[in-house]
Amino acid sequence: MNIQHKQASSGKQGFTIIEVVLVLAIAGLIFLMVFLALPALQRGQRDTQRKDDLSRINTQLQNYQSSNRGSIPSEAKLVDSDKGFVLRYLKGPGAQDGSKQAGGEYVDPTSGEGYRFTTGDVADISLGTINYQTGKLCGEDGDVKSGSGRQYALRTKLENQSAFYCIDNQ
Repeated sequence: MNIQHKQASSGKQGFTIIEVVLVLAIAGLIFLMVFLALPALQRGQRDTQRKDDLSRINTQLQNYQSSNRGSIPSEAKLVDSDKGFVLRYLKGPGAQDGSKQAGGEYVDPTSGEGYRFTTGDVADISLGTINYQTGKLCGEDGDVKSGSGRQYALRTKLENQSAFYCIDNQ
């Protein structure tokens, strides 16, 4: 009996090469799935941040409208470098340190995302650009349609969508 017990316990214990390779293969697949999914998640986060930034700008436009008897900033006054909406209400770059800024440029202080404003009917809006149109409302698929003189639409491009993201004051 002692002989059988010695033979059973003298066998080597540990992992076989197949078990090690199998564990490494599974770990590699998990790493690959995370590696492939990460850029899509990051694009989604950036798009969410752009939507939040556009909502903040929309809120400031509504504050402007409340403070100015219901009128909205004209397309020319939006980006006026001396007393335009971007400088006075959004407090764009240069507002804190007193330096001059380009009136059509804005860096969101919360996200750090930089934007350039365009006005009028622009067909191609690139990432980092916000298009402001007066007398317009958001239509389907990020397009704009006619509205009254006290209405406006803000549009921007998102990474995960082919259509523009659009919000208005309605």
